[in-house]
Amino acid sequence: MPERVVLQQADIARALTRISHEILESNRGADGLVILGIPTRGVILAQRIAALVSEISGTPVEAGALDVTMYRDDLSRGRVRTPAPTHIPAGGVDGRVVVLVDDVLYSGRTIRAALDALGDIGRPRVVRLAALVDRGHRELPIRPDFVGKNLPSSQLERINVRLHEADGEEFVSIDGQADEATR
Repeated sequence: MPERVVLQQADIARALTRISHEILESNRGADGLVILGIPTRGVILAQRIAALVSEISGTPVEAGALDVTMYRDDLSRGRVRTPAPTHIPAGGVDGRVVVLVDDVLYSGRTIRAALDALGDIGRPRVVRLAALVDRGHRELPIRPDFVGKNLPSSQLERINVRLHEADGEEFVSIDGQADEATR
């Protein structure tokens, strides 16, 4: 099955704007918000969301990065990942509302690792989850609070998120061979 684009640049922008409004609504404003992205593309999305939330609310919102590499449960399987820097805004996370941001939510294992990493940094008042794409196939009881696009897919398919800052182009696509259930 050839690669199929499911979100264009304008769709991504609309989804992030909607997510930003939903974050503000659920938090009743921007006070006490910290937005942390999971490298690589989650960090880019977190920065964009923080800028949108700041613009919409008129209140500066801090963004940072939370590397989860050493907290993953698949390290023993030989999956080698280069750790990325963790950057927690100066105000820290204690007593604040932390929104974790990732590009694609799949099994939930990356988010479990993020929760473990976040627990080593501090104790947020609330942790919420935003994902640009939720593709299903959860292995852990993790559910996003804010979703740009629900994209049910076969486990044989791959979701590709491309962002200008990392890739020089911007779209979300799905590719791979579909299994019999999705044909």
